[in-house]
Amino acid sequence: MTDYSDLIQPDKGQDAHTIHLVDQKSYDGWLKERSPRERAHLAAVGFKPDAYVHAILPADDPDRWAVVTSVANVDSLSAWCLAKLGQILPEGRYRLHDRQPGAALFGWMSAQYRFDTYRSKPTSKGPRVLLTTDVGAIAPMVAEARAVALVRDMVNTPAADMGPAAIEKEAARIAKAHGGTLTVTKGEALEQGYPMIHAVGRAAAKHHAPRLVEIAWGKEDHPRVALVGKGISFDSGGLDIKPASGMRLMKKDMGGAAHVLALAELVMASGLPVRLHCLVAAAENAISSDAFRPGDVLKSRKGLTVEIGNTDAEGRLVLGDALAKAGEAKPELIVDFATLTGAARVALGPDLPALFANDDALAEAMLAAGIERDDPLWRMPLWDGYAEYLETDVADLGNAGSSPFAGTITAALFLKRFVPDGALWAHLDTFAWRPAAKPGRPKGGAALGLRAAWAMLQRRYDRRGKA
Repeated sequence: MTDYSDLIQPDKGQDAHTIHLVDQKSYDGWLKERSPRERAHLAAVGFKPDAYVHAILPADDPDRWAVVTSVANVDSLSAWCLAKLGQILPEGRYRLHDRQPGAALFGWMSAQYRFDTYRSKPTSKGPRVLLTTDVGAIAPMVAEARAVALVRDMVNTPAADMGPAAIEKEAARIAKAHGGTLTVTKGEALEQGYPMIHAVGRAAAKHHAPRLVEIAWGKEDHPRVALVGKGISFDSGGLDIKPASGMRLMKKDMGGAAHVLALAELVMASGLPVRLHCLVAAAENAISSDAFRPGDVLKSRKGLTVEIGNTDAEGRLVLGDALAKAGEAKPELIVDFATLTGAARVALGPDLPALFANDDALAEAMLAAGIERDDPLWRMPLWDGYAEYLETDVADLGNAGSSPFAGTITAALFLKRFVPDGALWAHLDTFAWRPAAKPGRPKGGAALGLRAAWAMLQRRYDRRGKA
């Protein structure tokens, strides 16, 4: 994983290149204060205060050059406004002129992420270090950058090296590092206790055997919070096999697991006063003579029976058992992450996770947190009128809707059947992948909704030091 600990440092007056921020409103006034040499240089290179545009400002001393870059609003910096600079500037130290980076600290670090695990020659350059006098912001921003990098690393890793056992290993690392208790259920115990997780994963090779991975952490008298993640390490579609084009990115189908493990580590590392229960349903949806079949009826942990209409709708099955287990401890809040439906991507594209919630106040808190962290979500309706699409003739419900419409909603309605009464619940159908790079957001594995969920949890539960 990229090391972020040195990319932001306290400003103690070290030598550093100055970064000037301008926007369309302030640029003309700023330009008048520059030297004739700098104005001539900017005119020669055609600098305009457009998005992500920058220019080097020469100085008499060739080692004392500065930078000017354009942002949307110099008085309200976004997480991404310095990301391109963090990505392309030469190795060295930098500080903003006459202001603190604030939220832009995150994008500066995020832009320096590299996934070089499988490269014979690493692509990373030397570190670009940003200085700040807001020392208290450094540790929280570094923690978030590391959490996002964990999601990216796990999702980018090929399925051969990120199967259920590897997901368990990552959970074990997190639990050990922060004093959590790890519980893993597999084999016959999984078949008896979590029959839908077992059915989905039973066709995989032994070294990719399915399992439920749990981390418990925190004091018993603190509010109970459950984080539930879909950990399908590779999704062939099962017997309803995907086409080759649909299978190409299915190493990312454990993106929900990556999100909840990263979020759990943020909770534990920060000492958030909650009783945490993190559950990952890890399995490979493989094809063999033992694969579950269309038309099979599975019994769930909750006791509901599920007719299989499509073996490629497996994520909701493993989540159903995990949600049922989470509900047994009577948490006040459940948040689940899953790369669940293509329908969500058709509706919202790759950037916006679909948010479902059974409580308006919770949904509003999640949406507000997404805006605050530049990690936007979009709420979708839990429209009970579509529950009829999950009806079958032989079981309590089906895993695949009978209609081609509203696929992301019917998937959420399926999960809702396994959420305990009285618990607040938010479901994020996230893509966990970025098909094209943007400043600070490389192509590949992506943490989408992670920082929004973390901000919501902080606002809801962290009252330390507050009146």
